[in-house]
Amino acid sequence: MSRLRVFITRCLPTDLQPLQQIADVEVWTERRPPPYEILLAKVKEIDGLLCLLSDRIDRQLIEAATSLKVISQMAVGYDNVDVSSATARGIPVGHTPGVLTDATADFTWALLMAAARRIVEADKFTRALQWQTWEPDLLLGADIAGATLGIVGLGRIGQAVARRARGFEMRIIYTSRKRCEPKLEVSLGVEFVSFERLLQESDFVSIHTPLTADTYHLFGASQLALMKPSAILINTARGPIVDPHALYQALSCGQIAGAAIDVTEPEPIPADSPLLSLDNLIITPHIGSASRQTRKKMADIAIENAIAGLQKRRLPYCVNPEVYENL
Repeated sequence: MSRLRVFITRCLPTDLQPLQQIADVEVWTERRPPPYEILLAKVKEIDGLLCLLSDRIDRQLIEAATSLKVISQMAVGYDNVDVSSATARGIPVGHTPGVLTDATADFTWALLMAAARRIVEADKFTRALQWQTWEPDLLLGADIAGATLGIVGLGRIGQAVARRARGFEMRIIYTSRKRCEPKLEVSLGVEFVSFERLLQESDFVSIHTPLTADTYHLFGASQLALMKPSAILINTARGPIVDPHALYQALSCGQIAGAAIDVTEPEPIPADSPLLSLDNLIITPHIGSASRQTRKKMADIAIENAIAGLQKRRLPYCVNPEVYENL
């Protein structure tokens, strides 16, 4: 009997031995994702696919994978995977929820504080040898303590961000698809408001909603126009939630004071993007969950999901559990 075959679309920060014990494993070792044509060819001969957000797992690819038993994604989000096509084929799709909550919430605060106090600008200023003396009005930033924080999407990460905000004695407002239970609102110290009111009243707006058809370009020109001129936008969710053209216009004309984004549309950000020219924008390369411990945990869960799928067991973290309904 031939051994199972698995393709992993990037080097992982963990030991592959548990997976290698039950399958022949091929790893794409280049820094950039495998081109779609190569991935399409690979899936025709594998039983398991361990992929990343940067891999396009669409209907064509899933239908070409005639032996595929499991798709295991090393991410909490899965908007790059055509889950309905996988479900139609009876293929479970795994993801890695929960484990990256604290790391991403910490990084959200790193971006918020860096943008508020203009840390990146100050570093550049100093390295350029422009620092000559202490100046009363040099690189003035925004106060965080006592300010109003607006959270868009109060899931696990949004809640973790809210808990951290309480230490700064902030007023915390939120909007979400569904209002939270009153007990949770009280414990977090948050107030539910409309999206429009959140934009109008927040000093900082932090995005933690998934990317869906409803949230695509949720932040466009009209939404950014509702924000305070002193407001700062933080996005550690998904790039396409914010219209990049509208963001550039809002930042370049001073409609909002600043922004810090860990995600872009597209990724990576194009070399000719006008966003790269802005001093009041911080851009990081999608590293919200990039602590050593968290990325290892994510990789371990992705491997655990892959092994379960190959052995025809229920995935510990499954996006489409309906594939098991007829078993």
